[in-house]
Parts: sequence; C-alpha cells; structure tokens
Amino acid sequence: MSKKRVWNKIVKTIFFVLLSFLVGILLGKIHEMLEVETMTYVEKKRVALTFDDGPNPLYTQTLLNGLRERGVKATFFLLGKEAEQYPGLVKEIHGDGHLIGIHSYEHVDFGACGSGEACEQVSKTDEILYKLTGQHPDYIRPPYGRWCDALEEQFQLIEVLWDVDPLDWNCKDAGTVERRILNKVEDGDIILMHDASATSVQAALDVIDSLTKEGYEFVTVDALIAD
Repeated sequence: MSKKRVWNKIVKTIFFVLLSFLVGILLGKIHEMLEVETMTYVEKKRVALTFDDGPNPLYTQTLLNGLRERGVKATFFLLGKEAEQYPGLVKEIHGDGHLIGIHSYEHVDFGACGSGEACEQVSKTDEILYKLTGQHPDYIRPPYGRWCDALEEQFQLIEVLWDVDPLDWNCKDAGTVERRILNKVEDGDIILMHDASATSVQAALDVIDSLTKEGYEFVTVDALIAD
C-alpha cells in the first residue's frame, strides 16, 4: 500500500472518529434539553394565595413585607370601609403588583341583605378602590361565599371563591393553619386566608416557604382563571 493511500485512510479514520464524537455530544445536549423541559413541565404547579377583610393596620404591612422578600404576588379582596381608613396600605398593595378585588364595604351577607344594599356595598367599594389605584376591580369575593343575582345584573365582576379554607380566622396556632393547607392543597387551587392576625400572616409566609420547596409557583387568581 502506498504512503498516500495509508495517509488517506488515516485522515478518513480521524474524520469519522471526530464526527462520531461531535454527534455524540450534540445528541447528549439535545437529550439534556428535553429532560429539562419535561421536568419543568411536570413539576410546575401553581396556586393562588388570597387574603380577605383587609387592609388591616396591624398585620397587612408585615404580610406585604414577607411577600416582597419572597417575590410572591397574591390577591387581596378588600373591604371598602378598611380601604377608606387605610389608603396608604391599598396603594402599597397595588404598587407591589398584587391583584385587588372587592369583598364588600362592611362585610355584609349578600345572600341575606336586600339587592339594593348589596349593590350599594359593591358600588361604594369599587369607587373607593378606583380612586386609590386608578383601576376598577374585575374580581369579587362575596363575604361567606354568598352571592346575590342583582350583582351579576349590575356589575361586570367575576366571582372568586376558594378550594382550600384553613379557617385561619378561628385558629391561634400558625403551625396548625399551615398543616391544614399543606394536607389539602393541589395544583391550581385557590387558598383562602385573612390578613387580620399575626397567626394568619405567619402561617401564610410559612406556607409559601414550604410549597416553594415542593415546586409550587404562586400566582394571582386571574392567572388561574385565565387557564
């Protein structure tokens, strides 16, 4: 065999070895990318934390600080009367990018009061929140989960209830509230809480820390409803 043919054979062998090596690397990278995308899709779970009855002069600020530190957005269903008394907190909630919805003006039962009073409660709260944030709320959570048909006829509001209720308003132990949530919560759930006590605020922040470790992402209710 001539030196030229030997050299050509060596060059071809080196070329195919290098080609095989590069193809192997490329296939490995593609496999890694597919694994990451699949893992992200499978592990991505979302829940919405919601808070009723605020803003509260004693506890809402602590909650906002904790949410800000954790980079979490929540949904606040505000009472018009409280918003009127503590406008700075409403503006801070809005400025931090949280979603604001209507609860009522004085926490009345829409199912028990007359339709006229129910509409007045919503209209008055809507006006207060608009003056403070420059936006009319799109969402409402009726107190006690009790609706009034007259509201649907007069207002273009989306009713939001809940999937998980830990009864935090009636519990003085943050650990108990947290366990009630963690034992029941699932992907896509809306969690009902209140920013009206130190227990509720601590439980909410503990729940965020625990569920974040489990791969949950916290979103506002509009993100869940849109899906």
